[in-house]
Amino acid sequence: MDRRRGPAAIAHHTLTGLNRSVIANRVSYFLGLRGPSLVVDTGQSSSLVAVHLACESLRRGESATALAGGVHLNLVRDSALAAARLGALSPDGRCFTFDERANGYARGEGAGMVLLKPLASALADGDEIYCVIEGSAVGNDGPGAGLTTPDPEGQGAVLTAACRRAGVDPAAVQYVELHGTGTRVGDPVEAAALGAVYGADRAADSPLLVGSAKTNVGHLEGAAGIVGLLKVVLSLRNGELPASLNFARPNPRIRFDEWHLDVVSVTRPWPYRDGRALAGVSSFGMGGTNCHLVVSATEPTDMGSDTADGAPVAGGAVPWPLSGRTRDALRTQAARLASHLAEHERLDPVDVGFSLATTRTAFDHRAVVLAPDRPEALGALAALADGESAPGVVRGVADVEGRTVFVFPGQGSQWAGMGVRLMAESPVFAERLAECAAALAPHVDWSLPEVLRQAEGAPSLERDDVVQPASWAVMVSLAAVWRAHGVVPDAVLGHSQGEIAAACVSGALSLEDAARVVALRSQAIVRRLSGAGGMLSVALPRAEAEARLDRKSVV
Repeated sequence: MDRRRGPAAIAHHTLTGLNRSVIANRVSYFLGLRGPSLVVDTGQSSSLVAVHLACESLRRGESATALAGGVHLNLVRDSALAAARLGALSPDGRCFTFDERANGYARGEGAGMVLLKPLASALADGDEIYCVIEGSAVGNDGPGAGLTTPDPEGQGAVLTAACRRAGVDPAAVQYVELHGTGTRVGDPVEAAALGAVYGADRAADSPLLVGSAKTNVGHLEGAAGIVGLLKVVLSLRNGELPASLNFARPNPRIRFDEWHLDVVSVTRPWPYRDGRALAGVSSFGMGGTNCHLVVSATEPTDMGSDTADGAPVAGGAVPWPLSGRTRDALRTQAARLASHLAEHERLDPVDVGFSLATTRTAFDHRAVVLAPDRPEALGALAALADGESAPGVVRGVADVEGRTVFVFPGQGSQWAGMGVRLMAESPVFAERLAECAAALAPHVDWSLPEVLRQAEGAPSLERDDVVQPASWAVMVSLAAVWRAHGVVPDAVLGHSQGEIAAACVSGALSLEDAARVVALRSQAIVRRLSGAGGMLSVALPRAEAEARLDRKSVV
């Protein structure tokens, strides 16, 4: 700046405006965040390394939630000139990733950011989860042919480490988002590393699908990694892999058949395996700092169509909460909602109720509309808007200030038929119960839905090793229903086995860990304590019970 415009151009905000560290600090300042705040500079792999470091911070408990990403703008001509003189830029202005015409990359601009949380916390908070980062790794090429020359062994070591930390068989990964700059040296090296790690034990009829977002949006340099991750996230979300462009003539220096690699040159469905998707994301820095992530997701399904065992979910009345600062404001909101529903006939009542409960401020003047179908709901809203009474409408003024606590009981709270109606009428309950059943499956030899329905041949709820896992699943699923209606606990408490449900709902235990604890605990009780003692419920005050015990004591 001094060279171009002179000392007069240096002003009060110049230091903070040009200092890279302040980029992250400014976000923390603006959003009021107090956790670790840092800028990562590993060259082109910076934004993906930032995601890796954010995950590590979450795993250490240093952060509860993390934002990670990158931004790149082509504002300074010197950087473009330097890349051109290095021989990195394509004279065609396009990325020909893994193509015979590969001759450098085209520069792009943009920004991307992801919000990260521990899986258990996200589940407990009812967050919308796009994918799970199973594992990640960072490493450097070390000594090699040159500082900027990529090394297949260095890249392969990072790929292997990421799969190992994720607990994933590389042959099970279906797609890898390449670093894929489209350079003559870089593409064959990256392909060789992929072949050594991901292609080694892969069947010939199940090649690793690969692609590069750089062919679509250009190379965002420091922000390139987050672009690749977001591409994979959205591909998982939509169940489709978008085409990697400019691939017409396979690079003869890449042994596609031997390394079991297949470039996604046309948009195609995601190749799920047993309903699960696994993908890798690579980003490599100019100086050899490499990063690789392994992510997973389940196949998208119609959440409102199935119960825990695949039976159709019957329609049930869904509560729609409304509120306003005044009585007139409440009536106005009812009128606006009725008008909105009239214009959008395809809205799902469950989605409407969820949005009303979780995205709007609850003011003092409140009402709840409960109707079994759309016509009755519209009629109830019209009555509320007109200040009239109607079936299924409850209104009042909230005058209670307090906090919400979920209390989970121990064994003995179960009853025949518990959860059965909710399985049929509540998509949220049915979905969460299905997740509980899947988490319990490795540890039990019975079906959770069949136990709750008391199906023929299903074990009885009288068994300790059945009732405790079943009750846990119902409690966790009920908590999900309350959250879906906007009731979020400020604290959770549990008695006896209810402690496991409380730990799960609070996020202290993941669903899988909680399922394992409740199943193995109940089985241990049956093995070690069954027939070794008894329990008696006595309806007496403590003082009177102690007095009677003293009279009957034998020493």
